[in-house]
Amino acid sequence: MEQLDVHSEYSVVPQYLYHGVNCQDKCSYQDVLNHLNLTKNNELFSMTRPVKNHRRPTQVYLEVLLYAILDVVEKDQKFIPYVWTVMRWHNEYISWDPNQFCGIDNVSLPTEMLWKPDLTIEEMTEKDRASPSPYLSINDRGDVEVQNDHVLVSTCRMHIYNFPFDIQSCNLSFKSVIHTVKDIRLRPSDNSSEATEWSREVMRTQYEWLFINMTVTANNASDLLSQDIIVYTINMRRRSVLYIVNFILPILFFLSLDLASFLISDSGGEKLSFKVTVLLAVTVLQLILNEILPSSSNSIPLIAVYCIGIFALMMLSLMETILVMYLIEKDPRDKETVKKQSLSKDCNNQGKANIHNCHEEMHKWTHQCARIYDGAGETSSELLPVAKEHTGGKLVEEYGALEEVSDELRKVEKTLTLLLRSRRDEFEPGYWTRVAQRVNKAFFIFYVTLVCLFLIVLFLKWKCNDE
Repeated sequence: MEQLDVHSEYSVVPQYLYHGVNCQDKCSYQDVLNHLNLTKNNELFSMTRPVKNHRRPTQVYLEVLLYAILDVVEKDQKFIPYVWTVMRWHNEYISWDPNQFCGIDNVSLPTEMLWKPDLTIEEMTEKDRASPSPYLSINDRGDVEVQNDHVLVSTCRMHIYNFPFDIQSCNLSFKSVIHTVKDIRLRPSDNSSEATEWSREVMRTQYEWLFINMTVTANNASDLLSQDIIVYTINMRRRSVLYIVNFILPILFFLSLDLASFLISDSGGEKLSFKVTVLLAVTVLQLILNEILPSSSNSIPLIAVYCIGIFALMMLSLMETILVMYLIEKDPRDKETVKKQSLSKDCNNQGKANIHNCHEEMHKWTHQCARIYDGAGETSSELLPVAKEHTGGKLVEEYGALEEVSDELRKVEKTLTLLLRSRRDEFEPGYWTRVAQRVNKAFFIFYVTLVCLFLIVLFLKWKCNDE
């Protein structure tokens, strides 16, 4: 009973045991190769395309998976991916019955022993950095499969108009080097959705990029002298966070500092020095940007418009500061001139005050004389004839003289007042300073409005193109 149970575990017996084949005799890979007469010296397998009728083209099936995005060099417009390729084709000289060789249905061979399709990548600019696989595999039906990994340095035309919010599409175009469609027909073994899904599963690293998808396009030849081409298009989006933090925001901060510089006094040179320093900082960032972006771009990138626009705005602000400082300098600022004008103003004020005092004293004295004269009229009738003859005549004469002097002083006062007023309007310190302040205030309102409009339009354009 136990013996039956033991044999029941091995009830599924390989088919070759029922064909009278001794497994000990033909159970090695070398037996298969000997059966096929597959040796390094047999030129039937390595020298020519493996077809028994040359009019029949060899069907080559290609599969490509993206393992990693190693680098994207915008300046040189280079795309460096790490891809895995699988090529399959049929060799008409290879076939065997696995039942005769202990069920062997697959054998691995050195790649130089068999003919291989001469596929190349059109965009590749440097030799493959990865070593080719030293082996290929064959099965009992004559299908040959070669798997290779490639570190490719390929060209890719970068569209950097929306940098750093750009989406790049880089192509890998596979075709035969010399064979036309009479010899090789190239077919993709996977579609776009399968290639995208499998690439996401095996993806190792994406550098600063986010893999979106991979599209597979088969460009079949239209005549017998052309070649089939399979184009794998890798679509990827740039991770823009670091560029926002390290580039866009610093320039925006420098612009904010330029706006804050309007609070600095225009009387000294500190404001001018501050603005020049901020402008130089933006220039340094522009030099860094120039090292990133390619010089062969057909259109100016939006980020370059962003930098140039802010640079122009800050330059305009700097020129306004120079104009304001020039207007302020038109006012006399040296100590000697200010002292002279101060003394002149004090003297003029003192002379004006003295004239007013003299005029007031004269009025007081005239009124006193008039009261004395009026009082003299109220004396006794006995003294009236004598007073009129002696005192009254003298007082009337002096009163008339004083009135004439008072009229002359009024004319002098009026002339001096007009003269001092005209000189004060013309030479008063702070006149051009007030003009500069008005210019500065009006320019600040215009500057803030222009900056806001520029940033709003630019960011809206960035967003629309990104969508």
